Amino acid sequence: MTPQMENLKGSLWMMLSMLGFAVEDMFVKLAAAAVPPGQILMLFGAGGMLGFWLMAASKGEKVLISEAISRTLLVRALFEITGRLFFILALAFTTLSSTSAILQATPLAVTLGAAVLFKERVGLARWVAIFIGFAGVLLVIQPTPASFELTSLLALIGMLGFAGRDLATRAAPPALSNAQLGVYGFAVLVPTGAGYAAFSSGFVWPDGFSWFAIASATLIGIGAYYSLTLAMRTGEVSVVTPFRYARLLFALVFGLLVFNESPNATMLAGSAIIVASGCFILLHGRHTARRQRKQAALIE
Repeated sequence: MTPQMENLKGSLWMMLSMLGFAVEDMFVKLAAAAVPPGQILMLFGAGGMLGFWLMAASKGEKVLISEAISRTLLVRALFEITGRLFFILALAFTTLSSTSAILQATPLAVTLGAAVLFKERVGLARWVAIFIGFAGVLLVIQPTPASFELTSLLALIGMLGFAGRDLATRAAPPALSNAQLGVYGFAVLVPTGAGYAAFSSGFVWPDGFSWFAIASATLIGIGAYYSLTLAMRTGEVSVVTPFRYARLLFALVFGLLVFNESPNATMLAGSAIIVASGCFILLHGRHTARRQRKQAALIE
């Protein structure tokens, strides 16, 4: 298969993955109308843990291994809890479109974190793009006395949690597979969700549609995660990764059709700035990597 076909295949897998995550978010928000967020988190975590456990077992991978006990995975678990809990709270109490828009800033936060924590080289152009992207986040949140809602911070905290999780994943022991990391990541959500539900709104017995919504969110989420893995292993990462932002487009469509959301011009402008900044960082990184390879070849 030619590189062009590999890139096309990877891009299609990425778009399918983002469609899956958007559908997952939609079902979580639908379930949150009748089921407390903590209970959703608990059930979602249990389903995801089981799904990834079966995935690991099908590949002959053990789940309980010594490499799982490390400070890095503990930090990753804490960030996973933060990201998932606050993202579900954001879906429950704010609009799907604004929550998804803020989530698109995750690559910006990851790039910033990689520069600070891992001492990765980030040039002036990418620093400028990072700060412009976070300015876009402010436009989505709209922190003015007339339009600001405290619940908007839920998605922001969730986004930072996911960014921390991604950074911790990079530092995770290489002996751990994606399926094993998935088991650990979802497992910690079960006691977290149960504890949050017990000390906040309590538990309810979900009705038939709520069970369907939570089960659908879990199964589609696992499929989306698997599609994402295929996408990142097919074609060039710098070509495939920008298609992550298709998730925002799908979220805007579902927000309009399912929840009757109408994002204002300021939020749409902020979303466009976040996406443009993220794409610039990806493309600029690709250009820089190519230049460095050429320079290394000349030296050799």
